[in-house]
Amino acid sequence: MIEQALIENMSSQMRKGILEYSVLLLIKRKASYTTDIIEELKKAQLIVVEGTLYPLLSRLKNNGILTYEWVESTQGPPRKYYKLTEDGEKLLAEMETTWSAISQTVGQIKQL
Repeated sequence: MIEQALIENMSSQMRKGILEYSVLLLIKRKASYTTDIIEELKKAQLIVVEGTLYPLLSRLKNNGILTYEWVESTQGPPRKYYKLTEDGEKLLAEMETTWSAISQTVGQIKQL
């Protein structure tokens, strides 16, 4: 019998592997506030908490992949909206190529 902890660990590793790609895809569509990103990920059944997302966004910003702008809010303090930089666009294009290749490979293996 497979231990539940093993299943959960493997599932968690798979989700972590696609989180950065998923976040970049969402931000590419439109500049996004952290809460909006979390909501979109939840809709896609990729559950992420702020404690996971904030360090990821910070790392991507520090690496020149994202930038942000402060936007005034009618419901409280200004909000930080993230958007892709030119390098972010290039990285996402590379990630899309990689994702397509991985998806195709896994599909082929499943059919063996």
